[in-house]
Amino acid sequence: MRARSWFLAALAAFGVLSATYATPDAVQLRPTAEPPPQLIGTWRLNVARSKYSPGPPLRSETRVYTRQADGVHGVVTRTHAGGRTEKFEYTANFGKDLMVTGIPDYDAVTLRKIDELTSDAVLSHAGTVYGVARRAIAPDGKTMTITFDRKNAEARIHNVAVYDKVAN
Repeated sequence: MRARSWFLAALAAFGVLSATYATPDAVQLRPTAEPPPQLIGTWRLNVARSKYSPGPPLRSETRVYTRQADGVHGVVTRTHAGGRTEKFEYTANFGKDLMVTGIPDYDAVTLRKIDELTSDAVLSHAGTVYGVARRAIAPDGKTMTITFDRKNAEARIHNVAVYDKVAN
């Protein structure tokens, strides 16, 4: 229950948690190694449809998700507006705090399943919440939207990144 309380507190602090999630019956951490089949594959950022506040937007990003026995493995390769590139990886599973490698901003991710196509994530570094994200896949499986929120001393960050599925 402690992990659940931490997760919910983080979502509430970043404005992701709404009243519909506040009842004990509605909020369930459902551990499962089975990611939604629509997630698996390669996704490319559609910069024109995405919004970054305060900005600037990323120049490009590709996300590759593969199924593994202990969850879903994600590899993210991005190029920032100024040309800096980064690549990070993680294996995620619902209700578990799992390690992220290759990026200095956060070192762990915890997922919470909302429904078959939607999940929330708390990103943390050394046990401190870095930010929260919500991933929603369109019912047709062709687009995915990741909304990221973070508050820091300088600004409130609110990014809405839209991805198109790359045909395999």
